[in-house]
Amino acid sequence: MRFFNNIETKNILVIGDVMLDTYFNGDVKRISPEAPVPVFRKKYEHSVLGGAANVAANLIAAVQKVSMMAIVGKDHAGEQLIEQLRMKGINTQLVVTLERNTTVKTRFLADNNQQVLRLDIEDIDEINNDECKVLIENLTQKIEQFDLILISDYLKGLLSYQFTQSVINIANKNNIPVIIDVKDQKVDKYKNAYLIKPNLKELHDLTRMPVLNDTEIIKASEHLKKICNCNYVLTTCGARGMVLVGNGEPYFINSVGQEVYDVTGAGDTTIAYLAACIANGLSIKESVNIANYAAGIQVSKVGTSSVYWQEVQQCLWRQTKSYIHKVLSKDMIENFREQQKNKKIVFTNGCFDILHIGHVKYLKEASQLGDILIIGLNSDDSVKRLKGPERPINYEIDRAELLAALDFVDYIVIFEEDTPYELIKRIQPDILVKGGDYCYDNVVGTDIVEKRGGKLVLIPFVEGQSTTNIIKKLG
Repeated sequence: MRFFNNIETKNILVIGDVMLDTYFNGDVKRISPEAPVPVFRKKYEHSVLGGAANVAANLIAAVQKVSMMAIVGKDHAGEQLIEQLRMKGINTQLVVTLERNTTVKTRFLADNNQQVLRLDIEDIDEINNDECKVLIENLTQKIEQFDLILISDYLKGLLSYQFTQSVINIANKNNIPVIIDVKDQKVDKYKNAYLIKPNLKELHDLTRMPVLNDTEIIKASEHLKKICNCNYVLTTCGARGMVLVGNGEPYFINSVGQEVYDVTGAGDTTIAYLAACIANGLSIKESVNIANYAAGIQVSKVGTSSVYWQEVQQCLWRQTKSYIHKVLSKDMIENFREQQKNKKIVFTNGCFDILHIGHVKYLKEASQLGDILIIGLNSDDSVKRLKGPERPINYEIDRAELLAALDFVDYIVIFEEDTPYELIKRIQPDILVKGGDYCYDNVVGTDIVEKRGGKLVLIPFVEGQSTTNIIKKLG
């Protein structure tokens, strides 16, 4: 599988039913004297984005630029939901507030995160013609901004037949793929999409065909593809994995072997990573494989949560034994500081053209100064400007993977500039490390580190060890 390593940030619009997932954590120790029911004693609560909003959150975790089109109620839950979307960096300009209840799902979790009850507050009446017209007008004005549209249907009133078909028609006219996480039994609603994703029950409901074994699943998927006039049908089969039906032979994807704690949000994660991969130009099989790994990570977590691209990379690495998962693009470090807010980050940079013992000792000592060591690696063009037209000896991706093979190196980021100043600004490290040939006054980025309470550390080089000396000996 080709690694989804140099991921680009694409503009993805998520359209769907948003909700607030609220969790009451507590315990059950007795039965009520009033009725034969357990007494739940709440200790604390928290709320996270759910439904289509969770899809959008997972796209942010996959380092995409995300806009949300949805409806919320004029209530506190609606305000809370919009605020959480904005805090995630999701554009909410296309979110419309209506006179209705915002969907809230409250789960009561007792010892060992055992769910004992769920309380739902929701309105599921479909939007009317006037509301549909406003949403379509808003979409028409913004449509050229997007690389892909993801529709997440939870049957909570937004995705009427009229609205869904209007979105697909507008997207198709602008050559923008639409992928849909389906829920409705009305198959005509999803016609002419690029890809639709049912689970086994939904596949049966949409086709009225049996889906008890692989042969039946394939026949039903092919029938659904035909009547929907879509390019692909991706059916999720729970622990059995997924089946992709398109123009060629059916493609079976086994589920990733993870310990399952909670299946909540697994479908959201699957469709989010599928969208990110398709928008980035990966083949459909590569996209499905990566989405499958992301879903495997999701079910190993408790409750609705996001799966970050670094987690997917590490999962891919464990399967392939490659070190390239440690090489991050600049987009991947956009929220890196926030994700590692409780860790002490150490940063250093250099060309590392021919890796030698001096480099290894220097980097190992640097790694011991904190929890995470990130190396800013000069690109090939940057090395040429600094060292001359005959350098580098080794290409940037080879230099990066050699550094990544050191177990005490956590991440590498390749940068094009002559100095790592902008990179340091984005990473916001706690410790900045340079070699002993530098002095305090001429180290780029010291001001950034000290501003956040960090410090510069100078580590002496091993005497006589340098790439230049190695090149001279070879000459």
